[in-house]
Amino acid sequence: MSAADFYTRWAHLYDHVSRSIPGIAGLRRQTAHALDLELGDTVIEMGCGTGANLAFLREQVGPEGSVVGVDFSDGVLQRARTHVENEGWENVHLVRGDARSPPLGGADAVVATFVIGMFADPEQVVGEWCAFVGSGGNIALLNAARSSRWYGPLVNLPFRGFVLVSTPGKRRLDEPAHVLLDERVATGHAAVERRCERTVHDDGALGLVRLTAGRVL
Repeated sequence: MSAADFYTRWAHLYDHVSRSIPGIAGLRRQTAHALDLELGDTVIEMGCGTGANLAFLREQVGPEGSVVGVDFSDGVLQRARTHVENEGWENVHLVRGDARSPPLGGADAVVATFVIGMFADPEQVVGEWCAFVGSGGNIALLNAARSSRWYGPLVNLPFRGFVLVSTPGKRRLDEPAHVLLDERVATGHAAVERRCERTVHDDGALGLVRLTAGRVL
C-alpha cells in the first residue's frame, strides 16, 4: 500500500487524532504565530492532512490573505475540504500535489507539521521550501520525536508504539521507524537553523514535539 493510500484509508481516524491530542491546538497556534505572518500574506502548508492547521493560519493572514494546503492523499484532502466548506473560508484553497515540489507559485511562508519525517532527504526538502519562499520568506516546522528530558524513557515507549502503527510501509524500513523519524526530524530542523535568521525554538508535549521557525536568509 502506498503512503497516499495509507492516509486515505485512515483519514477519519487521522482527522480525529490530529485535533484531539491534549495540547495540540496550542502547539498548532504557536507554530502559525512563529511564521510572523502579516495580514494579506500567502502561506502554504506542505502536507496539510485533514486541515487541522488551517484555522490557525487563517487567523494570521486574515480574510484578505490566502492559505493553501498541499497534500498527496485524496482521502485527507476530502476531509479538509469538508472542514473548509463548513467554515465558509473562501480564502483557503486545497491542492493535491507533492509537498516536496509543490505545483504552485511563490508564497510568503511555508509551514509543515508532522511531515518532515516522511522524506528520505529532509535537508534537500527544506532547501526546496526555502527557495520557494525566497530570501525574507518564513518557514516553520513542527514535528514529533523521542523526548530527551529526564523522564524520556517513560514517554518514549508509548511514543515508539504510536510511530510504529502510524508509519506507512514500516515493514520495509532498514531501521526502526522511531529511530529513522528522530534522524529525519533532527536533520530537517537543523537545516532550518542553518538557512534562516531570527529562528524560534521550542518544545512541548513532554518534550516529544519540537518547533523550529525562522526567516530565510
